[in-house]
Amino acid sequence: MKDLKYLIEFENLLENADNELVKKAQADGDLAIGYTCYHMPEVLLNVGNCFSVRLRAPRSSSIDIATYYMSNYTCEYCRSLLERAIEGGYQFLDGIAGVDACSAMNRCYEHFEILKCCDKPNFFITHCDIPYKIESYTVDQMEIQMRLRLLDVLTEKYGVDTSDEALLKAVEEHNEVCRIMTEIGDMRKLPNPPITGYEYHVLCLVTYCCPKRLILPMLRETLEEIKSREPDEKPAFRARVAVVGSEIDDLDFTRLLEEAGAMVVADRYCYGSKPGREEIKIDPNENILRQIVLHYMKTSECARYMSEEKVKQRRDTADYLAREYGADGIIYEQMKFCDFWAFERPLASHILKEEYGWPVLSIDRPYNVRNSGQLRTRFQAFVEALEIKRIHGGKEA
Repeated sequence: MKDLKYLIEFENLLENADNELVKKAQADGDLAIGYTCYHMPEVLLNVGNCFSVRLRAPRSSSIDIATYYMSNYTCEYCRSLLERAIEGGYQFLDGIAGVDACSAMNRCYEHFEILKCCDKPNFFITHCDIPYKIESYTVDQMEIQMRLRLLDVLTEKYGVDTSDEALLKAVEEHNEVCRIMTEIGDMRKLPNPPITGYEYHVLCLVTYCCPKRLILPMLRETLEEIKSREPDEKPAFRARVAVVGSEIDDLDFTRLLEEAGAMVVADRYCYGSKPGREEIKIDPNENILRQIVLHYMKTSECARYMSEEKVKQRRDTADYLAREYGADGIIYEQMKFCDFWAFERPLASHILKEEYGWPVLSIDRPYNVRNSGQLRTRFQAFVEALEIKRIHGGKEA
């Protein structure tokens, strides 16, 4: 297929957290608010003159210093962020909107503060408590947390407009991004899609890591480009897979998988589009903040939600997406030492195979996979197994 016009530019924007669009927005007087977790409603970080930057540590190599502070049995994502912070990679941030989602990330935030990884005069790190299930009182709790520990802090520190009108404007901008990403993502349902899983991963990540108002014009143009794009006559992939599980912001993961012959047609993982790129339905006559909070709580697929209905929701979502996008199998992944997904993945991958009937590849992986020979071999073997199953008419080989 013909290369996308902005693909190289998008890839360059993902090379550093402090990318060119972030610098441009800050030069215009906007405030960069970093965050790491879906539990923190992204749209609230784009209110007024703020813009959200979902934190990553691309091209991480040694994380020895962060390991000294956090031990080598904690999530590599958290350690990589801390290492990058100690190196000065997040000095540009005006604040960090943190959530008490897991102990490893809590320790990461604490070391950000203790080690003074950002010395801007009004820089802040806020911590919001997150419930384990959805009840009316936990929604109340989340609403109060977001008002007191986030929106009020933005107003006190920087004079940010956090009125209902400002929230509605942020939702409208967010929803346009979601509509574009959904329309592009749905093209992966086609037998021979005009976009690869890798390209979609790039597009999805830039929507998390760049100011919305600056990335939107390029996204609109890219959507029109893909609509008229002619795919190769013969698809380059040999199998279609849905990827499910914990945080993936490493483009090499998707590249490695697609080089093995599997196209990623659905992405249900942290930093992916499911959840994250669904429109937020708002009734302007009702409590706007509460509606935003409830949207994120309902759509969250995080393994931290341990209620029975949420556990079933995660399995049903994986099954639905794999069927809806025509996947041949499911790859269930988790990052090494991620406590919540370490409990979730083994049982969920077994149930998706035995009760839902899906071929499943279950893996744990490092934060940056680079060119992992072991992972490449497992991807190749899974693709071959899916091909053999297809030859045998859908029966196990």
